[in-house]
Amino acid sequence: MKITAIETFLVAPRWLFLKLSTDEGISGWGEPVVEGRAETVRAAVQELSELLIGQDPLRIEDHWQVLRRGGFYRGGPVLSSALAGFDQALWDIAGKVRDAPVHELLGGPVRDRVRVYSWVGGDRPADIREAVAAQVEAGFTAVKMNVAGPLTAIASPAEVTAAVARAWEAREVLGPHRDLAIDFHGRVSPAMARRLVKLLEDVQPMFVEEPVLPETQGDALRAVVEASTVPIAVGERLYSRWEFKPVLDAGVAVVQPDPSHAGGISELRRIGALAEIYGASLAPHCPLGPISLAASLQVAFATPNFLIQEQSVGMHYHEGREHGYLVDPSIFAFQDGYAARPLKPGLGIEVDEAAVRRADEVGHTWRSPVWRHDDGSLAEW
Repeated sequence: MKITAIETFLVAPRWLFLKLSTDEGISGWGEPVVEGRAETVRAAVQELSELLIGQDPLRIEDHWQVLRRGGFYRGGPVLSSALAGFDQALWDIAGKVRDAPVHELLGGPVRDRVRVYSWVGGDRPADIREAVAAQVEAGFTAVKMNVAGPLTAIASPAEVTAAVARAWEAREVLGPHRDLAIDFHGRVSPAMARRLVKLLEDVQPMFVEEPVLPETQGDALRAVVEASTVPIAVGERLYSRWEFKPVLDAGVAVVQPDPSHAGGISELRRIGALAEIYGASLAPHCPLGPISLAASLQVAFATPNFLIQEQSVGMHYHEGREHGYLVDPSIFAFQDGYAARPLKPGLGIEVDEAAVRRADEVGHTWRSPVWRHDDGSLAEW
């Protein structure tokens, strides 16, 4: 079998899909995208395609090594996301060739269902009680929310009190038997992160996510880890196992590689194994489209130290389009806050190619918001 064509599709609300075709009529799908930089990743996919045309798609690991290491400059969000899309599509083909879901090729399932969580509150969290109650009513046993909107380097007592109060609102609705994850989204300075995680201890979050920016991790991250008993999670802006080792050395409890950013299924699997050595859990980051989620679930079913899966149904960015590009979206019909084990070959989904091609004719130009503080200076989104 040989790879004959590689196509990309820019589809709303903010995604990029990849189709890899072969001379035997078997195709695979991937989702290589950086939110707000989809066109840039599309160009990277086109450049890297030269390395795969005419090759055997079943040599997945060799292709991963060539795509990662075949150029002098490597890594980073754009190249790692392009690689991730290829890797997902190659695993999709391998599963279809062998008539097995990808998780069976990864060693078989280690669980019968995968716990998922849902987002509430938006970028500037509001109406927390109502939003959390709606997710509880929908059967979810865990939710995640941002701690606050833009924060200054030394936030005021009022800002800090409001952030903690929001967390308590969510906890009161969830009760003691459901979980709350809190995302700092890199908006909090290291000094304020230490203060906030300490104040959140009594809320008992499942984890606090990205308490400091990736570029300030290391000693700053270790200080946040040591500031309280709250489990710390990081990883959505880390792109390889080499970048995860220092944060694991700093003592994080949860790693969150993204299947569309961190080198795809192959690298997620390795990052999970690395985390296992440290006693840390894997909770893949996945606020993207259905192909990315399908890939992430395949890893979740085969990973012993998996914790919980992010998914984007109802997320404020997505305008209800989460599964509009699938022939049968019922694979993501979660029951009691869990995803059932996918049994179909490959990634376990059938992409509605006609719908994808129609969407690509329109495309999108989604960009990350640009926030500013009251004094006009740039704020972290």
